[in-house]
Amino acid sequence: MNGPLFDPTRFSFTRRALLAAGGATAAGLFMPRMGLADEAEVHGLSAFGDLAYPPDFKHFSYVNPNAPKGGTLSLQIKQAGGNQNFDTFNTLNIFVLRGDGAAGMDLTYDTLMAGSGDEPDALYGLVARAVRISPDELTYRFVLRPEARFHDGSRITAEDVAFSLDTLKTKGHPNYRAILTEVVGAEVEREDVVAIRLSPQRSRDLHLVVASLPVFSRAYWNGRDFEATTLEAPLGSGPYRVGRFEVGRFIEFERVEDYWARDLPVNVGGNNFGRIRYEYFRDRQVAFEAFKSGAFNYHEEYTARIWATGYDFPAVREGRVKREEIPTRSAVPTQGWYFNTRRAQFRDPRVREAIGLAFDFEWTNKNIMYSAYKRLTSFFEASEMKATGMPSPEELALLEPFRTDLPEEVFGEPYVPPVSDGSGSDRALLRRADELLRDAGCKREGRRLLLPDGQPFTIEFLDFQPTLQPHTQPFQENLQRLGIEARSRIVDAAQYRRRMDEFDFDMASMALTGSLTPGDSMRVVYGSEAAKTPGSRNVAGIANPAIDALIERIGRAKTRAELTIACRALDRVLRAGRYWVPMWYKDQTLVAYWDVFSRPDKTPKYGSGAPGTWWYDTAKAKRIGVER
Repeated sequence: MNGPLFDPTRFSFTRRALLAAGGATAAGLFMPRMGLADEAEVHGLSAFGDLAYPPDFKHFSYVNPNAPKGGTLSLQIKQAGGNQNFDTFNTLNIFVLRGDGAAGMDLTYDTLMAGSGDEPDALYGLVARAVRISPDELTYRFVLRPEARFHDGSRITAEDVAFSLDTLKTKGHPNYRAILTEVVGAEVEREDVVAIRLSPQRSRDLHLVVASLPVFSRAYWNGRDFEATTLEAPLGSGPYRVGRFEVGRFIEFERVEDYWARDLPVNVGGNNFGRIRYEYFRDRQVAFEAFKSGAFNYHEEYTARIWATGYDFPAVREGRVKREEIPTRSAVPTQGWYFNTRRAQFRDPRVREAIGLAFDFEWTNKNIMYSAYKRLTSFFEASEMKATGMPSPEELALLEPFRTDLPEEVFGEPYVPPVSDGSGSDRALLRRADELLRDAGCKREGRRLLLPDGQPFTIEFLDFQPTLQPHTQPFQENLQRLGIEARSRIVDAAQYRRRMDEFDFDMASMALTGSLTPGDSMRVVYGSEAAKTPGSRNVAGIANPAIDALIERIGRAKTRAELTIACRALDRVLRAGRYWVPMWYKDQTLVAYWDVFSRPDKTPKYGSGAPGTWWYDTAKAKRIGVER
């Protein structure tokens, strides 16, 4: 699938994306008082006041604290954020809009706090050993560890933290700028104390966003253009540093042997590989053949056909390559074909619904995906935040102020795409689609459908790989039966990203990552301001005051019950808007790997643990004839 949502609140987890941990949002957890008067000092932050690990925890429960270090993990980029590109790279700065950012650069940076795979919304100290929270929760004083160091040996100070925050807010990728709007500023109080001040309009999770941001070296960036592309590895402080690379082909990261934070509880049992290498391929089939030959040793599979039929090769039969379906409780991505509602032909929701009726999921799942998937119907699929049945009184209280501006459907059962007869061309559904198109003012001229302005109805599906063509072509054939000229445009990955950043497309498939504790980062996906901000992930162009208000409510929810109610209300409004043609999901992670790894007995609650908690097993590698 195409690129997941870039969510700044997930930065502290991107290193842990190797174990597929959930994203984070948070509000303060108050602990026994110490430090400045009337301020609470805490060792961690969570959304609603609960932490799984005490102040003196030694390591996360799902790691092997004695895991050996060394060996190589080689893989492909599977999650992209900011300016990253799945097929190529030309810059080592992933925090700005310009250029195509390299995979894995987050491995080179530390953050104030780091996340846990056992919790959907918790952070624990990394660069910061503690946080002091003002009674009004508008000032957060991060107390830095004196041993925190950049790779050149220089100390990480409060000035570096303040510089990083200001730089991302003023020069970073548009999504950073949007999410940091209510950060008033950062004040250096001591070399080891930085006070982050938030506006009274701050969202519930804003301070945790701040705690999850990368820390840059002010001295390094002095005199350099932060917004420019660069192939000079910026100075970092994380467990890895940039090694060899060839632009557009591969990039390697070398483990920092004297990494300052290697023995901290959030790192014990992790960062086990001596080298991590990301391989780039412009064609997925070529990439799969490379995996089969051993060019890289870990592969996450997203294509049901290949999973069902493609793993009958010698290395699998001989037991040298293993494959597994690992259950996961991670948030389900909102994967689908998104309409660009900025385009005239998609402004009427009846038209968007009609187009959705032309996609026969039941036929596609059975004939192309080996019945391996479930249909997505919600923006909060497989969670308690998914809207079902009639709205509760609490949901209605949030929706009623917008009744005159919302479809009546919002106040009834939420929209669910109808189940087809599985024929691939359900006549009843296509008749209903035709009725909706006519109701919207479209007219027939022979076999062509004309828009209300008399222009032929055409749709271009934009993509950068042909992987989805077996799924898209039957969909397009049904659209053609309705008189719509539907075609695909496959462009190179760099052009694809530029066109998406500039909203220059009709329809495009994307898998936007979800969160188990949504926060105000949803503004960059569904907010009105993001709809007009180039580079945002509001690809559909959603601009709706009710949605904006519900996002604000979500961002300010004080309890999980309040959050759940607000998300259900938002789900109803989004589903009524018909902003996408929902695709499918799977509650398992499909992984294949050369048998050179070992792992802990336990997996994190909210992830697969693969491969971030694993380690290279030299005995296994020797047994199968792979030694590196």
